[in-house]
Amino acid sequence: MHRPDLPCRAPDPQPLSRVGAPPRLASQPHGCGLPRGSRVPAKAWATFGLWLMGWSVGCAPEPLPTGRTPAVHELMAQTSDANFARVEGPRELTFPADHGAHPRHQLEWWYFTGNLEGPAGEPFGFQLTFFRRALQATPRVSESAWATAQVYLAHFTISDVAGQRFRYFERSSRGALGLAGVEKAPFAVWVESWSAQSAPASPRLFPLRLRASEGPWSLDLELSTEAAPILQGDRGYSPKGPEPGNASHYYSYPRIETRGHLQAGGERVPVTGQAWMDHEWSTSALGEGVVGWDWFSLQLSDGSNLMTFRLRRPSPDPTPWDALNWTDAAGRPLPADGVDIVPLDTWRSPHTGALYPSGWRVVGSGLDLEVRPQLRDQELNVSTAYWEGSVRVKGTRDGAAVGGRGYVELVGYADAPPKKAP
Repeated sequence: MHRPDLPCRAPDPQPLSRVGAPPRLASQPHGCGLPRGSRVPAKAWATFGLWLMGWSVGCAPEPLPTGRTPAVHELMAQTSDANFARVEGPRELTFPADHGAHPRHQLEWWYFTGNLEGPAGEPFGFQLTFFRRALQATPRVSESAWATAQVYLAHFTISDVAGQRFRYFERSSRGALGLAGVEKAPFAVWVESWSAQSAPASPRLFPLRLRASEGPWSLDLELSTEAAPILQGDRGYSPKGPEPGNASHYYSYPRIETRGHLQAGGERVPVTGQAWMDHEWSTSALGEGVVGWDWFSLQLSDGSNLMTFRLRRPSPDPTPWDALNWTDAAGRPLPADGVDIVPLDTWRSPHTGALYPSGWRVVGSGLDLEVRPQLRDQELNVSTAYWEGSVRVKGTRDGAAVGGRGYVELVGYADAPPKKAP
């Protein structure tokens, strides 16, 4: 995971009906190497994929054309390389092997979010996500040390709730010369100095250490759990569209004890709390007509965990691929006949002009929850903007009071034509 100083470097709301990632890269300079710690305001793997379509094995792409923002369905267009493996049905996921990379599939990400508290109870949220994209199914032979068939992107955010501040950062690099990569045993994924890494010589994923820093904003956290992963969809097979291969393999660790230190523009603060981890890999795009998605991960105070996503089309009708997974504290599935998710408010981004839902009522399966952002402005703005932020939950389950925290991701709103707030 060493990052050498190499000479060839660039400078540093429609209602959700009853019932998973992507941002964009800014234009990068042409030439060898990738920028370190881009300061562009920055889970969306597909936008990363579109930008990287321009990569050759040896050097960086030409900048994206200006004057037009690509839409999400364009960013997630089908790959033209039929040699990539596609997810076409369930298979047995095996661990620890499946914690690592799946280079036969074109797209993959390891996603961590969490809600933490300082010593006086001050609330913070964080996101640290690593994306991998394969450039070719069969790597070309090259004598260049810079040559690679894999490129990587990482996003790092901190939500300082008490201070009403949200910061986000992005790094990208190639899977060569130790700049970025993935190892299976012990597990590690990194982009330059940002990393998620298991204990040395350990075959287990946890405990896992997360590290990222950018100026006076940083995190250094240890994540621990004895729980087994939750396999989303059908034994980890998560369909996203009607065509063969419009799917991913997807599992989660929805409640991970977390402790460590965080720096939010000032002094280093000890923090504790709970994190959520997703790992997903695929090749094919979303189904035709999908323009974005809304994804919720909620950790309730009764110990249960709820993940739901809705794939959005121009019409308000639900898709057959919307998903809901609700488990108890032991990871056992809870009976659920669906939920209705209704936006309660909207927020207009002063950065992109996008109109996002902001606050939701989640009703069904014995739940009646109100979900509110801890900060309204948690938008990451690079080539395709998206909103990903910490939320608080209050309400009832079967009539008994319940609270909670979580994260929500909203993708595709910045691609839509402007709308007036109601």
